[in-house]
Amino acid sequence: QYQTPFYDGVFCRDGILTDTAAQIGVQAQVFIIVNDESYYYPDLMRGMIVDGGMGSDIAKYTGSTTGTSRDNEICSQYSPITWQVDRKCHMVSASTFDKMCADMKAQRDDMTDDLYAHGSRDLVADHLAADNHQRKLVRGPN
Repeated sequence: QYQTPFYDGVFCRDGILTDTAAQIGVQAQVFIIVNDESYYYPDLMRGMIVDGGMGSDIAKYTGSTTGTSRDNEICSQYSPITWQVDRKCHMVSASTFDKMCADMKAQRDDMTDDLYAHGSRDLVADHLAADNHQRKLVRGPN
C-alpha cells in the first residue's frame, strides 16, 4: 500500500506489525537523471532496479523510518527497519521519473504530497547508529 503521510500508509491498521525489522524494509538507489531513452526503466515505483550492475552492490543495515521530522533528539518509534542501499549511482532517463509520477497519481491512495522533491534529515550521530552494516554482492550468471 502506498499512502501519504508515510506513518498512516505503513501503519494504517493496528496489530499487523509484530517485528518491524522483518516486516518493513527500505530499498534505496541514487540516480543521475539524463535525457537518454536508453536509460528508461518503466517500473521504478515497484522497487529497486536490479539489472546489470544496478542493484548488485548492496549495503544492508538496520535503521529507522526516514523524514525530516526525526533526528538525534526525536527518534522514530518504528525501528529497527531493514535498509538495503545500492552503493553505486546510476543513470536513468527523465521519462523514467515522468512514468513514476504518473504511476503515483494512479494509486488508489493519495500520493500528492510525494510528487515533489523533499529534504533529507541530518545524519544520525555515530553513537546512535547501528553498527551492523553488511555488504551483499549479487553476482550474475557466469
